[in-house]
Amino acid sequence: MGCPKNTVDSEGISQLLRQQGYEPVDHPARADILIVNTCGFIEAARQESLEALRELAQGKRRKQLLLAAGCFPQRPEFDLLELVPQLDGCISTRHWTDFPAFLDWVKGNRGPDAACSLWEPARPTDALVAPIDRVALSGASAYIKIADGCDAACAFCAIPMIKGKQRSKPAQQIIAEAQQLASQGVREAVLVGQDTTAYGRDLGEQDALPGLLTQLLDRVPALSWVRVMYTFPGHITPDLIQAMAANDRICNYVDMPLQHSHPSVLRRMRRPHDVAQVRQLIDRLRQAIPDVALRTTFIVGYPGETDQEFEHLLDWMEDIAFDKVGIFRS
Repeated sequence: MGCPKNTVDSEGISQLLRQQGYEPVDHPARADILIVNTCGFIEAARQESLEALRELAQGKRRKQLLLAAGCFPQRPEFDLLELVPQLDGCISTRHWTDFPAFLDWVKGNRGPDAACSLWEPARPTDALVAPIDRVALSGASAYIKIADGCDAACAFCAIPMIKGKQRSKPAQQIIAEAQQLASQGVREAVLVGQDTTAYGRDLGEQDALPGLLTQLLDRVPALSWVRVMYTFPGHITPDLIQAMAANDRICNYVDMPLQHSHPSVLRRMRRPHDVAQVRQLIDRLRQAIPDVALRTTFIVGYPGETDQEFEHLLDWMEDIAFDKVGIFRS
């Protein structure tokens, strides 16, 4: 369930289980293990995850295991066992690389109290450092997670609580993953993270993404396209714009969630609120990359938003003329 970062983790869990001798099946009734990699970000996503868990729980056989992974178990204000009593265990999004150990624990602790708490490994493996053989599951395009967690303190967002602080995956591991996927026929690598443009900052590098893109293109010539998702306006640097403009294998596509246009709303959101600076950034992007496609997302109905602030957003959207816009209703 949820975002592309969960897709990457799900592929990793699948590969770990394959290495343990498990094989995927095409229907829940044939499975020994039922796994829902949940999303816990917003209410609609949590409900969707709950519906998936409850649907599987209704048809669960006595010897089947029903497991919840991902972000939802990381939300302490929700008791998943109370919401889905048939659960046999929960593992958080931070520990999916320890899934085989978690599965052994579940098998050895089945019973009414098995899922009461979120399983924690005694010696956790860093999911961004542990090498996992990737299998291309989605054709010629594949997501590559280059970082996880987030250091921002946006008022509306639970990601830092769920995912923790920003952590960047080593460049050599990203390149090896891209080479492995390219050898299986992948031609587009979509780089994802909570804030891809913060890549390397936790390692002391303030502008590491342009260098990573250059290494990917040089060392994985089979990749036709590299696409960058989830960019943060304050972290899009001149070097990144230049790297995108100079290489036609980097998609002329900027996904930049802005959340709102009115400075007062942005302040309440604890987001960057210099709207003029954002406008200048967009102008620089369009000047350097004339055919750039701009995608953004906005939150409407944010607590305290006035009619005037909402109208400001509508006028600003019309003025900027984004190519794609996603809207979240608060």
